[in-house]
Amino acid sequence: MMKKRFDELTTRELYALLALRTEVFVVEQGCAYQEVDGKDLDAIHYWVEEEGEVVAALRVLIHATPVAIGRVVTSPRYRGNGHSRQLMQAAVEDYGNEDLYLQAQTYVESFYARFGFERTSDEYGEDGIPHVDMVRKSQA
Repeated sequence: MMKKRFDELTTRELYALLALRTEVFVVEQGCAYQEVDGKDLDAIHYWVEEEGEVVAALRVLIHATPVAIGRVVTSPRYRGNGHSRQLMQAAVEDYGNEDLYLQAQTYVESFYARFGFERTSDEYGEDGIPHVDMVRKSQA
């Protein structure tokens, strides 16, 4: 697993992260939205590689209040291998002493619940996909 601030990413790493997110969120899920949203600049990026390919990733927005985890993504070819679980565990370990927030696609709400996140909103649509807000209270 890799972890870097935006300014530490190589251009190839950044390209691979954005390509994976676009493959899944824009193409596979059919959501026309601004993937490159400016938030990556102040994020810590976590990812897993297999055979030189970025296969799963997430970002932590450390300047958000509360700290926010987002863009959790796994390549369709590598789902079911525990990569997102590994990334979430690392992010929760790194920032578990603070309240954490995320917007979960409803169908994976139970995945995030395993890390201590609890639903804090009714279901709502985001880019045509049902979501819920979830928070994990500080473990400090």
